[in-house]
Amino acid sequence: MPDQVTPDVWQLASIDEARVAHGVLYEEFLTIPDLSAGLYVLEAGAIDPQVPHTEDELYYVVAGSGRITVDGATHDVSTGAVVFVAAHADHRFHDVTERLELLVVFGPAEGSRA
Repeated sequence: MPDQVTPDVWQLASIDEARVAHGVLYEEFLTIPDLSAGLYVLEAGAIDPQVPHTEDELYYVVAGSGRITVDGATHDVSTGAVVFVAAHADHRFHDVTERLELLVVFGPAEGSRA
């Protein structure tokens, strides 16, 4: 029988508190070789400063609303939306009308292909 692995458990509110304490938009809370995850928050009216990544990326909109443009295609996003962005794709959130809270997952871990 394989060894049991005890899962790690996080609360988004605690991750957000750490994000605020660190003064950043993105707070990574998990990094292993095959993936990393974090919480990315953009306040209403914010400008998204990110640039293309070297890893594939999945966003889950935990709360809020706005728009995302990926390689020239623009989509509305709101609570419950899931967005896939391929490695190296130009992408940016914009027209944020309500604070966007985004769970972000990179595969493999962010920066591992840089």
